[in-house]
Amino acid sequence: MTQTAPTPGVALNDMYQDTDFDARLAVDLLVHEVAQRRESGFDVDDIVRAANAADPGDRTTVLTLVDAMNDSSRLSGWAYEEPESLDDIGALITPAAPIPANKPRFADQVHAAWLGRIAGCNLGKPVEAGDHWTVEHIRAYLELTDSYPLTDYFQVLDPMPDGFHFRENWPETTRGRVDGSARDDDIDYSILALHLLETHGRQLRPEDVGEAWTTLFPLQQIFTAERAAYINLINGLRVPDVARFRNPYREWIGAQIRADVFGYINPGDPWAAARLAYQDASLSHTSNGVYGEMWAAALIAAAFTADTPVEAITTSLTVVPPKSRLHEAIEHVLRLYDAGYDWDSALADIHRTYGHYAWIHTINNAAAVTAALLWSEGDYTSAVGKVVMSGWDTDSNGATVGSVAGVFAGTGRLPSHLIEPLHDRTRSALFGFDNSVISSLAARTVNFANGA
Repeated sequence: MTQTAPTPGVALNDMYQDTDFDARLAVDLLVHEVAQRRESGFDVDDIVRAANAADPGDRTTVLTLVDAMNDSSRLSGWAYEEPESLDDIGALITPAAPIPANKPRFADQVHAAWLGRIAGCNLGKPVEAGDHWTVEHIRAYLELTDSYPLTDYFQVLDPMPDGFHFRENWPETTRGRVDGSARDDDIDYSILALHLLETHGRQLRPEDVGEAWTTLFPLQQIFTAERAAYINLINGLRVPDVARFRNPYREWIGAQIRADVFGYINPGDPWAAARLAYQDASLSHTSNGVYGEMWAAALIAAAFTADTPVEAITTSLTVVPPKSRLHEAIEHVLRLYDAGYDWDSALADIHRTYGHYAWIHTINNAAAVTAALLWSEGDYTSAVGKVVMSGWDTDSNGATVGSVAGVFAGTGRLPSHLIEPLHDRTRSALFGFDNSVISSLAARTVNFANGA
């Protein structure tokens, strides 16, 4: 079975269509909770009818409707099994056995993973707007600059052609302008994960993650599910309600971008990486949102000992519930690869099959990550270029692919034109962590992994 778009049901009227993915806005919560419920098989038509008869400006009424969806019923025919507790997840899977890492290579692989993640993130940042920078739009711009396929930071045309708008970070992330890494939440969360491990060790709990967020992160520098969880934390909610209350983004990509360091410190042990990732993810996410972080952590852990991306991806799937939508999507991409599709055809299929999800959802972006790794066959430049050209969450996917491809490449095979402009430093919104030294982050990661 391959998932299709949910049955549309009753449509929300036009007063509810323009949203900012912001958990502070009642209308945003309503629009995306309706989508989340329908994607996971629930009937919310009565809620939508009530919303269409209400005043969208009446915050109390809108929030009451959001909360009422907790009592909605699942439609018959739901074919997926998507548990939430770690014990229940563990009961459905058979994780791959650990494989000892190559100790002489390990430190270099970790350094390459950090560099690869940060460069891949910066590569995708100017076009991180999935509704505007579609696959077709990205390709059209690259062809205008004679730089298709993407192998370097985006060029800036002056003046920019009509219809093309880079994100506001473009002065820091485009070709010839990169001078150290720009700040990004995809990088902040990796720095924070290392800090959390150094502070709490492998006994990390969701509560520790929440305490760190509210101590070190400004609210407006985190987004979607993380912002919803942050608001719940400061309002006194506790785990597991932090992830569930008024958080329609709970299966979006926010947890998946926080996975990497848990993979770095567990080379060759995907289940150990996934278990730690669960502790982080379950603060803010549920079901496929949690699986996304577990999968990404396992994928990176597996890359340290795998011979090919196919092997790493196949191994990573052993930590994902087999009847989940995420497992199904990644398996679907593997089948396209085995069937001999070329990358363009596979990407078109992925967008047809999973394009109904928000452009910052876990499932569609995980499929894009998988495809970029498979069709690049371990080449770093090809991998990060392909995933950015795939659209959707370009900087997050560039970062995840950059980690995995970095592990495979080692520092010696990373492209200097993407790495050297980073100048071994990165900005950060985390209090006390701005201008972090990348090589120092890598060395600390290795020390933690080695028990130092």
